[in-house]
Amino acid sequence: MVDSTLAQVGKNLSEAMMILGDGQREMEMGTERRRFSRTSIPGPLQGEMQNVGEQAHMALLGHSLAAYISVLDRERLRKLTTRILSDTTLWLCRLFRYENGSACFHEDDRAGLVRVCRLVINVRYEEFATEGYAVLSSKQPVIYQSSSCRPGLGQHLCSQLGLPLSSLCTVPCNTIFGSQHQMDVALLDKLIKEDIEAGKLPLLLIANAGTPGAGHTDKLGRLKELCDQYNMWLHVEGVNLATLALGQVTSAVMAATRSDSMTLTPGQWLGLPAVTAVTLYRHEDPALSLAAGLTSSQPVEKLRALPLWLSLQHLGHNGIVQKIKHATALVMVSLCAQQVEDELNSPVVLFKFSQEMSAGKILTLGEQLAQLVPTSGVDVVELEDEGTCVRFSPLLTAAVLGTQPEDVEELVERLSELVPVMSSTMCLRQDFREESHRHSASLRYVDDISWPGLGVVRYEPQAEGMDESRRKQVLEKINNELLRKLQDLDTDIIFSTGPEFGAAKYTIFVGMVTEDVDVSELVDTIAALGRDIEESGRLLENMTEVVRKGILEAELQLQKANEEKLIEEGMLRQIPLVGSVLNWFSPVESSIKGRTFNLAAGTGCTYCNPPPPPKKTKTKL
Repeated sequence: MVDSTLAQVGKNLSEAMMILGDGQREMEMGTERRRFSRTSIPGPLQGEMQNVGEQAHMALLGHSLAAYISVLDRERLRKLTTRILSDTTLWLCRLFRYENGSACFHEDDRAGLVRVCRLVINVRYEEFATEGYAVLSSKQPVIYQSSSCRPGLGQHLCSQLGLPLSSLCTVPCNTIFGSQHQMDVALLDKLIKEDIEAGKLPLLLIANAGTPGAGHTDKLGRLKELCDQYNMWLHVEGVNLATLALGQVTSAVMAATRSDSMTLTPGQWLGLPAVTAVTLYRHEDPALSLAAGLTSSQPVEKLRALPLWLSLQHLGHNGIVQKIKHATALVMVSLCAQQVEDELNSPVVLFKFSQEMSAGKILTLGEQLAQLVPTSGVDVVELEDEGTCVRFSPLLTAAVLGTQPEDVEELVERLSELVPVMSSTMCLRQDFREESHRHSASLRYVDDISWPGLGVVRYEPQAEGMDESRRKQVLEKINNELLRKLQDLDTDIIFSTGPEFGAAKYTIFVGMVTEDVDVSELVDTIAALGRDIEESGRLLENMTEVVRKGILEAELQLQKANEEKLIEEGMLRQIPLVGSVLNWFSPVESSIKGRTFNLAAGTGCTYCNPPPPPKKTKTKL
């Protein structure tokens, strides 16, 4: 098996090197005009749609190939890396409608923005290259971000750039007009003016084409106008940028193509493992781009683009577009299944529970959906206004999980089944609490707001005369047995045990129920089963104690009988050989006493001696 795997890897490497070699020969055979023309670098992507396994294999193959190429001679390495970087850059710019752009390939999807910020600092502070951070003291730079951006993004930027957190300005989202996840443009304008009046320098604005939580797009057109007005750099990121590859793109997302830079994550969108993120940007000064780290003079650094270069060729233009189109179509399937209209054209669907429900209950709902329909890729997100929601974002998961329309239909079906059950459970929780208090002599209700089920109870046995250690043993034994009996009942209700620590120790968690459940009967059943187990255990303990005492009493009686026998028969008769001779010549009538033991009464008695055995007679030999 190892040999066949190595052979397959070698074959794939050979094919990949043939692709590189063919392209290199084409470059060498071209005219001087073609050699230095951008249009001569790549042709259109010709590959066809393949399955996820082959795509993943191709991306991983790229890393192996990069290691192999890195040991080539310097001149050949330079030519190959230039070809790879140029091809990949032009393909991405064409795919995502970003004309005259350059590309930076980076492992951390935040690294491109960090380098863009360094570029803008170098541009706006002309003496930064010689004076360093001292020039920033005259006018403190300000970076603006939306309150709906990725958590921790602004803090990461300040940490990497060596800027104080006061250089970060978080702009609130709309509160009256528009989406509550879109940046408030009017308020941003006001904040910029205030910073300018305070002697600060507005540097860069981070906008969203698909917020991390809800997938909403900022008003990029108006934000671009504002950035032009104040000479600010506009950077855009978000999952909606993937739709730029489609034939029809909304005007809100299309405005992202006018931005100064944007970060793409094709690995997530296309289901490609270990593929770098890409930041496309427009800037004419290669020296400043090099100083900011957006480009590199080292050929080996350019090999980061190789896995993506191979994957894009393997998929082809049609395959890439088809994958993104498939993911966006899944959103429409989910909306149609719920008979809901998409007013914001967002590729993210949020399921918000209408009733008051804790985050823990919604988290459990999301986990159940993920287990029931694992290919759906649903997860749970926490949003500032909507609270905790279940999210379906196929652009981030469908390519990897292979999500199909029937999976989405099953997801909506399962959700339609779970929501009514959860609603009825919430309505009956108070009844369950009250019924448990009605049996307070034996049942104790345990508050657990994170539990999405009907409630949590513990059976409390009578503990008179027990020490604490003994009481815990009995408590654990009874509740474990009660849980087993409840789980054996013919019911759809799920009973489970609690954690091994805290207030929920030795408890029974009652799961979600339908509206036709009789809560009073359910609590009566739990209490009755607990009493039966407790009484059975007490009877068994009493019986065990009676038997133990009876055995001790029998041992004493046997010891006494042996002593009486010794006195009656004498010491000589106890010696084996001598006793046999004496018993032959002078037999002794032994008084053998039988004994009985009454388990119910716990008493023993001695019954009458049996008839004596016949006397032995001597016979002649």
